Amino acid sequence: MSDDAAVTPVFFLSDSTGISAETMGNAMLIQFPDLRFERQLIPFITTVEEAERVVAILDEAADGPTTPIAFTTAATDEIREVLHRTRCPMIDFFELHSSRVEAILGKPAARIAARLHGVGDVQRYNARMAAVEYTIEHDDGQSVRNISKADIVLIAPSRCGKTPTSMYLALQHGMFVANYPLVEEDLETTDLPAPIRHLGDRVVGMLSTPARLSEVRNQRRPGSRYASLEQAQYELRRAEAMYRAHGVPVVNSTTRSVEEMATTILHTLRSRSRQSHPSQGTSNRSPS
Repeated sequence: MSDDAAVTPVFFLSDSTGISAETMGNAMLIQFPDLRFERQLIPFITTVEEAERVVAILDEAADGPTTPIAFTTAATDEIREVLHRTRCPMIDFFELHSSRVEAILGKPAARIAARLHGVGDVQRYNARMAAVEYTIEHDDGQSVRNISKADIVLIAPSRCGKTPTSMYLALQHGMFVANYPLVEEDLETTDLPAPIRHLGDRVVGMLSTPARLSEVRNQRRPGSRYASLEQAQYELRRAEAMYRAHGVPVVNSTTRSVEEMATTILHTLRSRSRQSHPSQGTSNRSPS
């Protein structure tokens, strides 16, 4: 993919948070790795006037040099009707699937906004929010309080992708995730760091390539020892030795999306749990 390749404007539209539109839209876009996309989320389109303003934005994009695309999960008929007036090509997930679901269930959908993402199931929604709060508290080793409650402990040298993966697991799957950075003193030995040593069956290690890790670190601290290729090589080599010593499953973040890494982590821990405890799952909290 060349740097001067055309960029396709992509819009995610919703009368709620837009999480579903983004998730399903990106699941399609990932199948086009040679294309470049400029993504824009427009959530909470709750009035006809707001929908008309969105149509103006989409039409302006449609007049540009590259054909845009919009994904929508808007459920309210009056909002959807306005959005469909745009000249921008539209993928309407609600229109594509709602009539089929209605036919199967033998009942018309309510077509009310904000019925997505588990909001209608208060217990499930609260469980996800509790997972997010826990994961924020235990991000980047900030706290080890209640770390034993973690369903998953992600470890890796700095800037290997622990935080976005943790947050995705919490928000999308309701998992309590702690992520713990491996600093130089941790890497002097192959022992797991003391605060998480008793949680070995929940630990997943993350890696990157030295070149990619150095590149990401240089965006944060350009020209520093921390960002040097030599330091990245050292930390990744020592982390890999630690993972090997304890049979820690490993996910490489270099070419994988957050969604792919989260799925791999959940699958790996479920498989390990089934082997150790055939009658039990990975967690008392069922992933959403």
